Amino acid sequence: MKIIAEIGWNHMGEVDLAEKMIKSATESGANAAKFQYWDPAYLKEGPWDVDGRREIYNKAALNKEKISELQALCNKYNCEFLISVFGTHGAKMIHSLGIESIKIPSHETTNIKLIEFCAENFKQIYFSCGASTEEEVLSAVEILKKGKCKFNLMHCVSSYPCPDEKANLSRILWLKSLHLECGYSDHTGSTIIPAASIVLGATVVEKHFTTDKDLPGRDNKFALDPIEFREMTNNINQVGNSMIDHGNSFLDIEQDTVENYRGRWEPHDYEE
Repeated sequence: MKIIAEIGWNHMGEVDLAEKMIKSATESGANAAKFQYWDPAYLKEGPWDVDGRREIYNKAALNKEKISELQALCNKYNCEFLISVFGTHGAKMIHSLGIESIKIPSHETTNIKLIEFCAENFKQIYFSCGASTEEEVLSAVEILKKGKCKFNLMHCVSSYPCPDEKANLSRILWLKSLHLECGYSDHTGSTIIPAASIVLGATVVEKHFTTDKDLPGRDNKFALDPIEFREMTNNINQVGNSMIDHGNSFLDIEQDTVENYRGRWEPHDYEE
């Protein structure tokens, strides 16, 4: 079971803080840590120019050197390194570093150029299906299936945070009808809902992670802290264990019941 701690840009560009988050995430049960790459020079004009977000984007932006440092830190803590991109410029840069797995976020589900490039150049794609129509997902899946990559379709509701009643987990069943490997990128505040996705077939769970909800930026506010993340991973593992297939006949732990309890009260019912 892959459990991704979405650190994103909660590190605010500080590698020391990122290391603290990677270490804490792995101690809390994550086996992968994910970050986000963008180049501020490619950010178009928008509301982020008047609400302070552009300054945050500038500060939190990663470069080749920082990405290499984050990779090394993930190796240090025995944690898989993952990163999402927001355009082909970023995807090409990530590919140039020899990185073989990539995340395409919900914002880019209609970016055909990006999907085509990733499908041909990466070994593994985590494709977020949030904020997308059925037709948009179907178009993306068609491209992904023509590519050289393996991919995981990740159900997502791109609302930050997402109310529990809007999680729409049953959509995972539809995604599984399109492609066997599916996952769930969760934005609720729940530690239980991600575990419920396992019952529907999710093999990957992604959840925002922080070491301090009071750090700057929106994502820190709704991310899980280490205690909450540990609770979530415990729930996931418990549900995962309950889903282990032991066949359709009785188990060895039921042997005593079969041998000694059948007919205990009315043995004559079993007599000819």
